[in-house]
Amino acid sequence: MLTTPHSLCDLPDIAARLAAYRSGRSAASDLDATLDAVEAEGQPVWISVMPRAQAHALLADAQARLDAGQDLPLFGIPFGVKDNIDVKGLETTAACNQFAYHPEESAFVVRRLIAAGAIPVGKTNLDQFATGLNGTRSPYGMPACAFNDAYVSGGSSSGSAIAVAKGQVPFALGTDTAGSGRIPAGFNNIVGIKPSRGLLSTQGVVPACRSLDCVSILSNTMADGLAVLGAAAAYDPEDPYSREGDWAALGAPPSSFTFGIIDGRTLDRCAPAVVQSYRKAIEALEQLGGTAVSCDYAPFEMTAELLYAGPWIAERLAAIRNFAATQPEAIHPVVRDIIRSAHQFAAVDAFEGQYRLAALARSTAEILGQFDLMLVPTAPEHPTIQEMLADPIGANSRLGLFTNFVNLLDMAAVAVPAGRSEHGLPLGVTLIAPRLSESMLANIGDRLHRTDAGAALGAGTIPLSATTRVPNIESTNTVRLAVVGAHLRGQPLNHQLTERGARFIAQTRTASGYSLYALPNSAPPKPGLARDEGQGMIEIELWDVPLNTFGSFVASIPAPLGIGSIALEDGTLVKGFICEQYALEQAPDITHFGGWRNFLAASKPAATPITA
Repeated sequence: MLTTPHSLCDLPDIAARLAAYRSGRSAASDLDATLDAVEAEGQPVWISVMPRAQAHALLADAQARLDAGQDLPLFGIPFGVKDNIDVKGLETTAACNQFAYHPEESAFVVRRLIAAGAIPVGKTNLDQFATGLNGTRSPYGMPACAFNDAYVSGGSSSGSAIAVAKGQVPFALGTDTAGSGRIPAGFNNIVGIKPSRGLLSTQGVVPACRSLDCVSILSNTMADGLAVLGAAAAYDPEDPYSREGDWAALGAPPSSFTFGIIDGRTLDRCAPAVVQSYRKAIEALEQLGGTAVSCDYAPFEMTAELLYAGPWIAERLAAIRNFAATQPEAIHPVVRDIIRSAHQFAAVDAFEGQYRLAALARSTAEILGQFDLMLVPTAPEHPTIQEMLADPIGANSRLGLFTNFVNLLDMAAVAVPAGRSEHGLPLGVTLIAPRLSESMLANIGDRLHRTDAGAALGAGTIPLSATTRVPNIESTNTVRLAVVGAHLRGQPLNHQLTERGARFIAQTRTASGYSLYALPNSAPPKPGLARDEGQGMIEIELWDVPLNTFGSFVASIPAPLGIGSIALEDGTLVKGFICEQYALEQAPDITHFGGWRNFLAASKPAATPITA
């Protein structure tokens, strides 16, 4: 059954609202209309509504600051807040009545948005304690898909997604530890931005897995999501997991880019409509200048399995340990069983899990070095509510096939609408790349979204074409770096680039006149490059390193290596690895191999024949 959205239909996005308010439209009247819609909707989408007097007091304060000349990039914009995120004046329940408390202040991210002029209008429903990807685990009811109430809404940020899809608010905050912002976005034809870990403070957020948690943004368009991200992102000294970083540093990729796609064996586990939508998205990205690169998905799936089948489940117990011990009957039965499963793990398991994750991170980094970003379906299927209730663990686990690994590997992701199934249900894909790639992902994601000429916003009829595009701005905040040895793709130090958000550009060679040497006693083995009138043209790779992480990269380089200028075979000068002359005096000259990989291949011992 298709629901009817409550929408201020003449204001398609945040940019249109801001323009209207600058032209004299009453933000106060729109706020009242929003509160009317929220109150009319009520549960199970909304758990609580901001008192009207308090909402208007926040708007009046924003108006006063605007009149005083402050820049308020979200002036008058109403938004919803997932009810595991504190908002002063409203209870925080985490979808558990007995757990509820009244916070003394709003979460850091909410305060940032209020400072930017936005107005929180209520708290939205969720899978209890943010444990679930489906939206059926709450005492406040089960929000259903905005397109068909027989199907799950997706979770755990279920209410936030439905409120945006129905046009009640332009954006809402969710959280995303295992996919809780991306899955409901995909199921409701909206955009979901899962920022890099630590980019948005989680101070004032009830933890799920505290070391992995992210505040996510759900909106109708990528431009709206970026506007919110720009206002909310800031380093928070009170949050030990907050990290500084310029999410816009990567900018947009060049007109030609590469994207990884999952292998056929994995795709065979998806519903036919998902497969069809995914293949269309691949074709669309290719038409936008992308080159598809098939990749082995197995290491990513093995990483994903660690989140619920490994010791990280103990973090969910740590978040509510005392409550779970004293009031277990207050916890949803499925959530309680999941959290109780933490008792099977010991401290030794936690360390072994870390070791396993480190090994998988190394394996996946080698794969990620082959392309600019990954493209995956957002979810492999879209179950009905009855199917979910009949198999709450199995059906939920299947939903995380393409989402669970992202935070464990410290990556950013954006979920993008990708058409409808034959039954009219939304389909979605997700773009994923290393940390601090939000601007690049949003740029490509917005362009991909707009390849559907008939796309409309959420469950409404407003055309996507009526909304603001994400600017196609090439990055100017990167350093082009030539790497020659242990930092090449697949080599042991490549992770030092990928973990800083560096992006592989091309494989090429130096100009003539360079020599390559094998440095003795270096661990891991490394070469030294020198321009000493040799005859070599040495194989190298070019990477774009974000300017804000380049300094830490340089600081990690041990003597006798350093960074200087290297001439490429086309005459271009870039920054690159060079070696001090003293270290080359006793080093074997390996220039004739043409590059470090060739040298390593030739240095491998021959296999010993097996004899009877």
